[in-house]
Amino acid sequence: MIEPLLSLAMSMHSNPGVYAVLLGSGVSRSAGIPTGWEVVQDLVRKLAIMHGEDCEPDWEAWFTSKFGQEPTYSGLLDAVAKSQAERSRLLSAYFEPTDNERERGLKVPTAAHHAIARLVKSGHVKLILTTNFDRLVEQALEAAGIAATVISSPDAIDGAMPLSHGRCTVVKLHGDYLDIRTKNTPVELQSYNKKTDKLLDRIFDEFGLIVCGWSAEWDTALRKAIQRCKGRRFTTYWTVRGELMAAAKRLIELRGAMALNIGSADEFFLQLTEKVEALAVIDRPHPLSAKVAVAEVKKYLSEPKYRIQLHDTLLQEAGRVVEEITSERYPVGKAVNEDEIIKRINDFEVLSEVLVSMMATICYWDAESRHTVTWKKTLDRLVNLPRLQQWHRVLRGLQYYPACRILYASGITAVATDRLTTLSSLWAGAVVLDVDTNAFLLQGVLERLSGDVFKVLPDYERCRLPRTERLFETLRNVLREFLPTNDAYEAAFDRYELLQSLWLVDQTGWAMPGAFAYRSLRPSMDSMLAILTKRGESPNSGEEVVKVFFGGKQTRFEQAMISVLKAAERARW
Repeated sequence: MIEPLLSLAMSMHSNPGVYAVLLGSGVSRSAGIPTGWEVVQDLVRKLAIMHGEDCEPDWEAWFTSKFGQEPTYSGLLDAVAKSQAERSRLLSAYFEPTDNERERGLKVPTAAHHAIARLVKSGHVKLILTTNFDRLVEQALEAAGIAATVISSPDAIDGAMPLSHGRCTVVKLHGDYLDIRTKNTPVELQSYNKKTDKLLDRIFDEFGLIVCGWSAEWDTALRKAIQRCKGRRFTTYWTVRGELMAAAKRLIELRGAMALNIGSADEFFLQLTEKVEALAVIDRPHPLSAKVAVAEVKKYLSEPKYRIQLHDTLLQEAGRVVEEITSERYPVGKAVNEDEIIKRINDFEVLSEVLVSMMATICYWDAESRHTVTWKKTLDRLVNLPRLQQWHRVLRGLQYYPACRILYASGITAVATDRLTTLSSLWAGAVVLDVDTNAFLLQGVLERLSGDVFKVLPDYERCRLPRTERLFETLRNVLREFLPTNDAYEAAFDRYELLQSLWLVDQTGWAMPGAFAYRSLRPSMDSMLAILTKRGESPNSGEEVVKVFFGGKQTRFEQAMISVLKAAERARW
């Protein structure tokens, strides 16, 4: 049987926008936000202190005896703070964080709030119901760049955007903490305004429901609204932490709801969001499949009049890749487990596949190098990533993996067609890294993307050069059109890596070996020269390499060969 969480994730993925989220006080409790009743309790205790009396053990009875009425949120606020400004300052201590609290992560949106905002941003959630007075949901949505329609009183219902048209609607069933019309006491929670009841009848009939942090014990009017709904178009999922209250049990049975045992609201919404997003990545329809994209590129290459279309197509696709790999699905602020690293490697390969195919096609067929500038701009877009204040080295490095794949795929096809000048100018392009230092584009990408990170992949832990082996394996099918035989592919791959190593050591002093180091029985000057010389050519064809990459200076070339040979020998060991 499919687990309820997986069932919910699949249903949300298949039916984006049809599930409403109902949040109770349990979701905000971990942020240190008090419930409305706890605010009332604290205000009564403060009143008792000001009267020089002790309200314990029954503070509610003390207040009723003292003032002749039951304590209410609005009544207490009206008594202790007459003006709106005074009420705002009084309540800010309960709902707004001090600098110290913010540093401790209190009274700010939790991981659950931010995960819900991600579901809203991706279009999987459009409606949020909450019994909470705080503004943590709104703050999380704002941080995600979402301007939600907020309904916190009956009179706001009339002017609100229709639920089916708005990007996100937040319905605060019991009001906002700055509005004294909030519902808090058992008497106030007995019934809703007719407008609110009508809205809830529609919601519970048309939407599925995800309930989290709500006990159902005190909110009589909300219970009645759920009980009134006879239809079950979509399933209700009710999260359970600990023992269910009797009222919740009755509603679960009435709605035929699926109960999900959770550790916390943070854990539940994070897991749900990750599963929904994983399904979206797998199933996301792409406007250009790799084959269609290659056909488009070939058409644009056929005539100069398509130069602008090719430029725009490449830059648009590069922008899409950058947006994906730097999205909230792949945070880089702190370390993650090996499973997440493996997932990112696989995801980034899928996300960059179309662009890799397009770039390789350009480098193979652009005989007159008309589109070198567009090629450079595309890679610049992938390498000059959004600046960050903090990042984890491995995770930030993985964001350069798509650029590395494109460098290799493009470079291999350029080598296969002897367009070495294009390759040299590309490698020498400048890139500004996170630490405000300039580096050659090739150097910046390879230094950021550590080869060791690929050792987490199955069967890669014992690889001598795991990054090289992964690139060799995953680019094979992409380049099969240009290099149909395995021998031709291997020869072009090794030639590219050897040229890359020679250029790097000459320009930067970094002698980086490649798979050529252990493909032959033992690396030697002759074996490396043979790699540089394509089959059927004379040994003198290496002169082009000296001319393009070393300014025609044989001495520089020989010194680079010696350094790379030493690195190759070390790699074998």
